[in-house]
Amino acid sequence: MSSELSPRPAGQEVVITRTFTAPRALVWEAWTDPVHLRRWWGPTGSGSPQCEVELRVGGRFRLQVCGPDGGLYPCHGTYREIVPLERLVLAGEADEAHPCGAGLPPRSLVTVTFAEQAGQTTVTLHTRFASVERRAAAEEAGYRTSWAISLERLAERLG
Repeated sequence: MSSELSPRPAGQEVVITRTFTAPRALVWEAWTDPVHLRRWWGPTGSGSPQCEVELRVGGRFRLQVCGPDGGLYPCHGTYREIVPLERLVLAGEADEAHPCGAGLPPRSLVTVTFAEQAGQTTVTLHTRFASVERRAAAEEAGYRTSWAISLERLAERLG
């Protein structure tokens, strides 16, 4: 199944939705277990030499993507809310090195929801950027395309 992107927003938000043929518990594990995360997060040909998940409110999320270009792209944030099997809320740190933040943009709030129906799980990423300008910069840098690729890689891993 392909990723569904919201229409180009005029405001600060981007919504991306993808349905996986997998139970919610398995999809949740893929989003919360560093062993799984490092295998699918990032563009095709990338890897994640560093991935740390401190799955608790106030806990840290750290991932470093080694892109196909050989560059290292940090993705750092803090968990603001965790509802097991249903919802993760991550706040992107203020690292301004890249507008996409390797998937967790600087000064953004990313809410990931997991909804299961008939053995399929729909994941919705709702990203609220600090400003319209930051959203535009992230989109220009490939935010939507990068997430579509990452979610495709996740679908392949889920089988």
